[in-house]
Amino acid sequence: METSNHSSLSSTGRISSHPILSQTENNATLWIGHLQNDPTDHFGGQTFKCPSDGLLDNIQLFAETIPNPGNVYLSLHEFDNITKRWGTAIAETSLIVEQNDREKWIYFNFPPIQLKKETNYGFRIHSYDALIGLGEACHDRHHPFSFGHEWHGSSSDQKGNYFSYFSLAFKVEMRA
Repeated sequence: METSNHSSLSSTGRISSHPILSQTENNATLWIGHLQNDPTDHFGGQTFKCPSDGLLDNIQLFAETIPNPGNVYLSLHEFDNITKRWGTAIAETSLIVEQNDREKWIYFNFPPIQLKKETNYGFRIHSYDALIGLGEACHDRHHPFSFGHEWHGSSSDQKGNYFSYFSLAFKVEMRA
């Protein structure tokens, strides 16, 4: 995990966005969407504690493989870490993934949204027509990730499960 709390000026003098939280390790795959031999839709997500105040610009996920291209939806929520409850969506965005997007970072862009330091947030990903394998990291249960939890849910288990020893490969970019 990488965090940063500095801003950089672009050539126009405007503050550019930069990752404030990154987890780029990738040694496993989380499937999002609909598997051909399973009638259940699979969802995923990631919680995180925001390390600084700033305007959210985008969230990036590593698309390891894309057997079935289509629309992928991402929603951002405040997250209650104690009760494991998602707040109402702060913002939602979507993009169309293509097979040539595999093994690349895919960007979910947002209009500027103010995030607060030390506040817990989470994002959820789903698709009704695509099947995408997102990169994730798996640690053993004795070495959990400290910034948040990965979430797995499905159309048959909307509440889902949270894992401290799994994390999506993700980047949160902000303008501080």
